[in-house]
Amino acid sequence: MKTLLIGLLSLVTLAWGWDIANAVTPAQINPFWLARQEIMYLSGLLSVALMSLVMYLATRPAWLERPLGGMDRVYRAHKWAGILAVAFAATHWLIEMSSDILKAQIGREGRIPKEKFAGFLEVLRKLGEDMGEWAIYAVLAMLVITLWKKFPYKAWSILHRSMPVLYLMLAFHTVMLMPTDYWTQPIGMLMAVLLAAGVYGAVQSLCDSIGKGQQSRGSIVAIAHPAADITTIHCQLDDRWGGHRPGQFAFVTFDDKEGAHPFTIASADRGDQTISFEIKALGDYTRGLANRVQIGQAVRVEGPYGCFDLARCNPQTQQIWIAGGIGVTPFIAWLESMQAQPDSAPEADLHYCTRDQSTDAFVPRLQTLCATLPRVKLHIHGAKQGASLKAKELAASPDAEIWYCGPAGLGNGLREGLKSLGLMPRFHQEAFEMR
Repeated sequence: MKTLLIGLLSLVTLAWGWDIANAVTPAQINPFWLARQEIMYLSGLLSVALMSLVMYLATRPAWLERPLGGMDRVYRAHKWAGILAVAFAATHWLIEMSSDILKAQIGREGRIPKEKFAGFLEVLRKLGEDMGEWAIYAVLAMLVITLWKKFPYKAWSILHRSMPVLYLMLAFHTVMLMPTDYWTQPIGMLMAVLLAAGVYGAVQSLCDSIGKGQQSRGSIVAIAHPAADITTIHCQLDDRWGGHRPGQFAFVTFDDKEGAHPFTIASADRGDQTISFEIKALGDYTRGLANRVQIGQAVRVEGPYGCFDLARCNPQTQQIWIAGGIGVTPFIAWLESMQAQPDSAPEADLHYCTRDQSTDAFVPRLQTLCATLPRVKLHIHGAKQGASLKAKELAASPDAEIWYCGPAGLGNGLREGLKSLGLMPRFHQEAFEMR
């Protein structure tokens, strides 16, 4: 993710710098006015470039999963690109507003003359200027709502659907107000490509076409409640479902009004288009899901996505698998996939962290699955029983490979604990946060 964002920012900055290096500045131009204009241009270019990336990543491009490490990482890049885009947009707006301050401090002399346009083009430029200002106010508000985790998800998702429209307003602002000579230089060519990608993403979103090629339809064939806050849903999908790798997730739509939500596929691929989900009541949507689903209900599944894949484990290194709470679901899929050929299972230590070992519905299931896999050693850590997992209990070697799925706090704590012990093993952790 960092490589992608830094690479994009660097590319735009270098293209902008090429224009600076080759520009001829009249002697009468005041350097303060020149600096203000160029920094304003750069902040605007960086904001629109990042916003274009945001819109393209929103289409869930499957080809980026491997380079970025999974669709969860694609969404993390989407989120941080959006945050940075709004930060640069705010900087761009503040610099634009600084005109009166410079006039008061150094006067109007030495200002850079504005490009002259006439007729309908001038009207369009004025419209683009106004649209850009309105869009900046709106995206600033959206950023605040997105970072405010207590804001209801359903309301946020409805507001979030306005982002393609806001992007198109910003794209129009950019095309209308970007200096004319930019279009014949590297910065113009680069921005044209980025804007095209962003407009493509915005149109896909507005037409509700995102993920259509990855969708399968089916129905719910069984429902169970292994615990008061857990709902198990078994689905039968149509022939468009091409199977999945254990550990992947999918975007599932039980109700068109609610839209799609990501859930880990908690079953191995059996080749019969059946999949299962273990859904824990964690938020507004999942808390009421148990009362809304019923057998025979239609379901739409988009995917599979993700690189939390058993096949990526390196059997030549120490394998440590850690599950926290509902984060056990990908490991259940892993264990199920190894049942047919137990001898092919890698040697691994599976640590399951739960609040109460004695009442957890997943404990007996894990014990049953691991009983047929002698190379996988199961460790149960019940907080109520005083057995919370600590980094030193992992007995990790420097070249160990750790696969973690669970609460971010527990994962970060284990990372820091290993670091304090002087250990930096490979730590695979899904960034399962779509907001």
